[in-house]
Amino acid sequence: MSTVESLNWRYATKKMNGKKVDEKIIDEILEAARLAPTSSGLQPYQVILITNEELKKKIQAVANGQSQIADCSHLLVFAAWDNYTEARIKNRFSQTRSERGLPDSAMADYENMLLNIYTPRESHINFEHAARQAYIGFGIALLAAAELQVDATPMEGFDNAALDELLGLDKLGLKSVTLLPVGYRDAENDWLVNMKKVREAKQDFVIEMN
Repeated sequence: MSTVESLNWRYATKKMNGKKVDEKIIDEILEAARLAPTSSGLQPYQVILITNEELKKKIQAVANGQSQIADCSHLLVFAAWDNYTEARIKNRFSQTRSERGLPDSAMADYENMLLNIYTPRESHINFEHAARQAYIGFGIALLAAAELQVDATPMEGFDNAALDELLGLDKLGLKSVTLLPVGYRDAENDWLVNMKKVREAKQDFVIEMN
């Protein structure tokens, strides 16, 4: 299917059937998220992949009991850096220079500019920026799942602080942003499966300025 056809096929699955998704498909979804663009290439987020059934139930308890979390095949937690630090920024630039075979002096001005912008700011402002980068990868993962004919439900309805504590994200310097249960729809028991997709008409959605 084309990208548009895939997006028309997907919907926010409300009930999953517990069927397992092939690991190769999950790997492709994760790779799509990994390859997503981020501001200055800093990639300030990670994805936590969860398949443990007991852990999924614990997460469900802090996510308003949403059944997809327990019934999905794999649960993806998108978590952003809790702050931009000098060490994190320098590590990213060091990796880039190493992989591109560039000298240590390469991109120094740009690196210093980012250090001067990010490191003086309050951590919550930096986290909010990092979270927006995580959303880019989140959206691309959602699209990849649709193109692979796998259901995925974007979720924000959970207690972030409780989830962070449950997963020990503070020890990793991360904070949870979104959840993405991945699996297959239970078509017989999902009230939303046959509902018409409703979006703004193109002429109302797109503002042309010529």
